[in-house]
Amino acid sequence: MPDRHRVARQRRHTQYFLRHIRTTAPVFLDTDVDMSGVVTHRDEATTHGRRYSYSTYVLWALAHVLQNHPECNAVVGQGLVPRLLRTAEIRPKIAMDRTIDGVRAVLSATLPDLRGASLDDIQRELTRLQDTPVGDLEELRGVRALHRLPVRLGWWAFRSSMAMLNSRPQRLGTVSVSSLGHRAVNGFHAMGGTVVTLNIGQVRTVPVARNGAVEAAPVMRLNLCFDHRAVDGAEAADVLTEIKEMLETGPTLTQPGDASASAARSMAMEPRRPTTTVGTDSLPEQTQT
Repeated sequence: MPDRHRVARQRRHTQYFLRHIRTTAPVFLDTDVDMSGVVTHRDEATTHGRRYSYSTYVLWALAHVLQNHPECNAVVGQGLVPRLLRTAEIRPKIAMDRTIDGVRAVLSATLPDLRGASLDDIQRELTRLQDTPVGDLEELRGVRALHRLPVRLGWWAFRSSMAMLNSRPQRLGTVSVSSLGHRAVNGFHAMGGTVVTLNIGQVRTVPVARNGAVEAAPVMRLNLCFDHRAVDGAEAADVLTEIKEMLETGPTLTQPGDASASAARSMAMEPRRPTTTVGTDSLPEQTQT
């Protein structure tokens, strides 16, 4: 006999989220990023006692690029003519693969405003989210509360929280980032519920053409999903291209990882507040090394 059972209550937030984003109009763009500069910087940083994930570099580049594209750093409301809320803050929502009461589930957390954040600032936040037990993360109090509610009441609570557009940047973020690069996944396509979602694949060694010769280089597939209700393909393509160019140029060791700049940034970062988190259909970016 087939074993029929309900979806685990620990994954109810994902069901609510997927129902919530049915009205979006996702379009997907892809590019390949030559990560040679990032790999060089990462290796040099390791010799100085600093360790950065590839996702940290993507978040760093994203925060710089979005400052020039406010239309892509926004949240969209429901309705025949959707409302658009723009904000100066750049608050990425990241997906995490965690276990809740023995059930593997996708959770998410919204990072603090990343304007001016260094690689050290970003990596510190990702490490905290990765290393802190689920039950101790303030960001996950809301989602655990949703799990305890009956389904109809849980959906009502989720939908009501998403209807408050002014609080959406804290709850859903202004941009989404997900990664499956810690596994053998070259690329994938997912919608994170924001105007722009970045999806990160693995960094793999492939042949590339340089100056008329073929060389081996570390290359990462980067996907950008944009909500066509809020932005058109030309600007989305600009965002993806500029992120690619910034990663390929590569940061300098003294610029984004400068200890004094990082310390000043940490002091200025806003106090963390509990948020109701929502899941995407992708796995955690902070597990990527």
